[in-house]
Amino acid sequence: MNVTEHNELIIEILNDYKAKDIITLDVRDMTSTVDYMILASGTSSRHVKALSQILLEESKKHKKRAIGVEGEEGSEWVLVDFADILVHVMLPRVREFYNLEKLWSLKPIKKAWIGDN
Repeated sequence: MNVTEHNELIIEILNDYKAKDIITLDVRDMTSTVDYMILASGTSSRHVKALSQILLEESKKHKKRAIGVEGEEGSEWVLVDFADILVHVMLPRVREFYNLEKLWSLKPIKKAWIGDN
């Protein structure tokens, strides 16, 4: 399974388990550490934690294991790191506060140095 297929699988799983407002950000031109970020909202802390656990279990069935998981204790924002794909599952208020969609949609700006024409 390549990264695009895994990305589609993650979105399918999130849809099947009622995640809200799922989006994929293609960040390949912005960072060399990850290809895609998937953002989704859960309806409660329990839902956020359940979504992350289901992603881990279902991806493992397809031979895609996470290299790390952060945030399960409070379950307001859980990050699942699949190396090429980072999945952020958050409560809506947390997602609104951090606004990762806006952060990662910024285009790099060429810095103008004194003396440049």
